[in-house]
Amino acid sequence: MMSHGSEVWCCHWKWKLHHCLCLFTTYIICMQQAVHGCYDCRTVLTDPSGVFTSPCFPSDYPNSQACKWIIRAPHGYIIQLTFIDFDIEEAPGCIYDSLTLDNGESPMNLCGITAKGLSYNSTGNEMIVSFKSDFSIQKKGFNASYVRIAVSLRNQKVIIPQVPDIDAVSVAETISVPELRQFTLCFEATKGNSDDNDDWKVFSYTDALLRELFSFGKTTKGHFLSISGTQCILKNALPRNAEFFTGTFQQLCVVWDSFSGTVGIYAKNTYHVVDCPEIYDKVIPGNGRLVLGSNSNEVSSLNGDIYNFRLWNFTMNALTLANLSCDVKGNIVDWENEFWSIPTSALKAENNLSCGSYLIPSSSIEPTSCANLGSLCQGGLFYRISIVVSSSNSNSVSKVHDVVAEWLNRTFQNWNYTVYVVNISIHPASIREGARQKRSIKSFSALALLVYNSTNNINLEEEDIRQKLISNNRTMEEGYQLHTVDVDPVEKCLAEENPPNYFWPDTRPTLTNFTFCHGSSVQTASRTCYLGLQNYTSYWGQPDLRNCTENAADIANQLLNLTGEGQQLTSDKVNDVVQKLKKIVNDEEIDESLGSTVVTIFSNILASSDSVLAASSSEALKTIDALALKIHFAGPSMSISTRNLALGVSSINSTSFKGGAFSVSPQNNASDFQIDFDKDQTSAIASVVLPPSLLKNLSQDEFEVISRAQFTFFNKNGLFQDAENPANLTSFVVACSIGNLTIQDLQDYVKVTIKHTKIQEDPKPTCVFWDMNKNGGSGGWNPAGCQVDADSNENETVCLCNHLTHFGVLMDLQRAVTQIDPQNTKVLTFITYIGCGISAIFSAATLLTYIAFEKLRRDYPSKILMNLSTALLFLNLIFLLDGWIASFDIDGLCIAVAALLHFFLLATFTWMGLEAVHMYIALVKVFNTYIRRYILKFCIIGWGLPALVIAIVLASANTNASRIYGKQLYGRDASGQGGDDFCWIKNEIVFYVTCAGYFGIMFLMNVAMFIVVMVQICGRNGKRTNRSLKEEILRNLRSVVSLTFLLGMTWGFAFFAWGPLTLAFLYLFSIFNSLQGLFIFVFHCAMKENVQKQWRRHLCCGRFRLADNSDWSKTATNIIKKSSDNLGKSLSSSSIGSNSTYLTSKSKSTTNTYCKRNSHTENAFLDKPSSKFAQEDGEQTSIIPVHQVIDKVKGYCNPHSDSFYKNIMSDTFSRSTKF
Repeated sequence: MMSHGSEVWCCHWKWKLHHCLCLFTTYIICMQQAVHGCYDCRTVLTDPSGVFTSPCFPSDYPNSQACKWIIRAPHGYIIQLTFIDFDIEEAPGCIYDSLTLDNGESPMNLCGITAKGLSYNSTGNEMIVSFKSDFSIQKKGFNASYVRIAVSLRNQKVIIPQVPDIDAVSVAETISVPELRQFTLCFEATKGNSDDNDDWKVFSYTDALLRELFSFGKTTKGHFLSISGTQCILKNALPRNAEFFTGTFQQLCVVWDSFSGTVGIYAKNTYHVVDCPEIYDKVIPGNGRLVLGSNSNEVSSLNGDIYNFRLWNFTMNALTLANLSCDVKGNIVDWENEFWSIPTSALKAENNLSCGSYLIPSSSIEPTSCANLGSLCQGGLFYRISIVVSSSNSNSVSKVHDVVAEWLNRTFQNWNYTVYVVNISIHPASIREGARQKRSIKSFSALALLVYNSTNNINLEEEDIRQKLISNNRTMEEGYQLHTVDVDPVEKCLAEENPPNYFWPDTRPTLTNFTFCHGSSVQTASRTCYLGLQNYTSYWGQPDLRNCTENAADIANQLLNLTGEGQQLTSDKVNDVVQKLKKIVNDEEIDESLGSTVVTIFSNILASSDSVLAASSSEALKTIDALALKIHFAGPSMSISTRNLALGVSSINSTSFKGGAFSVSPQNNASDFQIDFDKDQTSAIASVVLPPSLLKNLSQDEFEVISRAQFTFFNKNGLFQDAENPANLTSFVVACSIGNLTIQDLQDYVKVTIKHTKIQEDPKPTCVFWDMNKNGGSGGWNPAGCQVDADSNENETVCLCNHLTHFGVLMDLQRAVTQIDPQNTKVLTFITYIGCGISAIFSAATLLTYIAFEKLRRDYPSKILMNLSTALLFLNLIFLLDGWIASFDIDGLCIAVAALLHFFLLATFTWMGLEAVHMYIALVKVFNTYIRRYILKFCIIGWGLPALVIAIVLASANTNASRIYGKQLYGRDASGQGGDDFCWIKNEIVFYVTCAGYFGIMFLMNVAMFIVVMVQICGRNGKRTNRSLKEEILRNLRSVVSLTFLLGMTWGFAFFAWGPLTLAFLYLFSIFNSLQGLFIFVFHCAMKENVQKQWRRHLCCGRFRLADNSDWSKTATNIIKKSSDNLGKSLSSSSIGSNSTYLTSKSKSTTNTYCKRNSHTENAFLDKPSSKFAQEDGEQTSIIPVHQVIDKVKGYCNPHSDSFYKNIMSDTFSRSTKF
């Protein structure tokens, strides 16, 4: 029994022990699983947002963990990870427990508590978080949240692909690049520091056949811009041997204009212009493919990154580029996702991109800013505070920022000085190793900006600020201590000149300096001294010259305010407004917005009285007409309606033109008018119907340039004041024109219907048009070519006209003449300016020669030649300067220049006429023509007569010289574009009478004298026997050419420039007249023997020098024995002889014998020939007996009689009749 009980007890005990072991084993297994895996920590997170933690958080994480979270987002997003809590075992280099964060660029290890509260961004759409723990020491771990953020391309840069067609970065297929004749392109780029390659491209634009049309890059020659296969080396704009692109982003803007053949480069706040005539008039075809980098394997791509690539199809100036912001989107290509096709591998997000948004939240505690302080910052004194703080606490940068910001604000509160902390930046720093304790000491450098507004003129020294900070060291929280303190005042922006003629004095930060625009006493330029918030230093901003560049829109808005309701306009003010509007219309590109402003200004002007508008009416009408020609619009038509003026422009196709109509009617419940196209409204107050045959009589050139029709309606008629016919206008005034052409002699009538301004009980209307040629160019009504239709009644008049003009019941503004095509205009302008420059130089050379050598100017021909050369010299100089002076837009100066140009033109004509008169006296009226004070009387006529004409013209202007002289636009093309301002005669009557008529008289007189002189020369030379026929022809030809230029015969080409010969004679006129000074120098100075002698005697050396003892003037015997070449030379030297004995009214020679003519015989003389020779002032003068003179007159066929012209005058003129 005993044994059985023991046995039972033993079994029972064994069963219980076995059961306990099982339970213990189960517990150990379960606990192990709980410790080693609180949850699965190797997973992929794809939700838009979420939270994940370290294992067992907030309890300590287990030992020997190896966790990995992969956070993924779709393309176009990045991941933002924020650590809500963070506590991992700390060790140098995180060698024990650590969290590794891979943001797609470079992994980073985190441990300790430094990451608490911080956020991190991925550079792509994926972020990997890895966590590991060792076998000992556990901490709480971390709690992290993540969110996906849609990333704009502005927060990402692009890594330029290095292999073409593999992961290529290109403009999206949905984006179409149009045809380009000009563009502005801006981008930022970097270049790897280790890359020494000098042959690369940043981008390339190709067509469907992979032909390169447009690219930018660098070769060994320097940076280049390639347009349609032609490279323009940007030699002075970008460095050739140095790299412009570096490891940090550099912005570059390129501006190309095919119309001027120039490339503008804006880089590092400097604008350079490079002339590239080889790319003039080039065109970049549209619908190509734009890729970043090179498009071929032959040239590598830039080894770097690119950012903010933008493209516009228009040019920007330097001021616009200087103020270009990130908000200005490229109208062709912009740096946005929808414009590009970019592989994910090429995208890289960054926080410090110039146009990106900052993705990481900033600190919660911020100092105040100048934006909040307002005027307290303006002109304040700025101090740069640099301190180093340290603490044993392992706080984040944002925490240190909060501590320092709060301490600085508390330190300077309630101080004797009113100061503000306006900015703080915190950076990790290091302190000396000896200062480290058992636990690592963290140190940070803080840079703060302090502003002091000394309104009470109390000085604040840097030492006072420093002592204030040191004395409050113990009040800093979180256990931070102050190590070092430095206080420095922020420097002023130093005085400089930028751009030239704009001087800026020393200026304190945040202040703006103002100075007058160059050449203006009203408009101002400004420049601000800025304060950089990165390093707290001052720097100059770009000068603001917008007021100086006279932006057309700004000026138009100013004029709009000036002419608005309630403004009292005077005649002078209206004239000034019209002149400014004329400049805007002629010089600027007119879009619909600017055009609407200009039309509104004219509408305001039309509200003025007739007396106020009278002086400027002609210019106003021309400017309105030019506006209709130049305004740009989209679509088939556009219209601008105001209270007193309405303007409509419609596109027309000349090849399919089938007629058209314009009408204007009042808008419902509005004071403005409405213009309708292609329909004739019954309620219209004015309408114009164009017949289908309107364009039939046009030439082919005119037919091709037609692109638009213009219609203008005037509700007020103050611009149409006829001085000769002051009858009241009974209707509105309408205008219609086709392009810049004169339409007349139509097969079918233009039908114009105009409502009367008041009902006419007994209507007897007359259809008239405004003829600008009437009343001396001021305009007047003309009924020619128009008739009243039978459908007219007391309410409206219907006019039928065979020409297209402006109707009032009718008027004309066009006065279009035959236009020269732009290419010939450029060539003629080039010839004229080059020729006038050459002519001025050689006219001056002729004048200086005769002034320098006294012996050359003793005779009358030389003195007349000097006066002609003087007039010609000043004529050419003023002509060359005229266009430049006109650009100053100073009315008085322009009038003076135009009057001077007019005077010297008439003086030139007059002296050419006096040359002819002198020649006639010398050759034809040889005897009994002594003229007392010969040159004095010539000078009175030569200079006095033109002065008298100018005086009469100015006197007739009644103190309003601007009616006669002023600035006008010359050289417009057939489309009304282009042209240059030129100061000249505005009044056509004055021009035709005083210029064309005056020259016509001189020309006819010179032609007569030319014929008489050539008959005399040919008659004498024809009887010579010692020369061959060829020699005689050459001598006569030389005489003809020399006299042609001397007498201004080539000016007569102007009379033949009509019809089909216009262009040919314009070329002849420009070439020969612009070079008149050169030809006079050659034939009447350089080819003269006595001039050559003086040059050789005084200007030459060596064997070319003429001995001083050589005879200056030969004796009569030597002259007679001399070769007969002097005749041609005499004629070519300002009429006939040019030796000192010719035409000398004060001759010192005497004649021993004098003869009488026998009335019955032609050759009755008393004495034998005898001659004496006298010398005075080193010059020999021949004395020839009268009978010998007569022998020479009769026997001019003698081969030795060429000196006849030289010797006869000094003998005969001393015994002749006086005036």
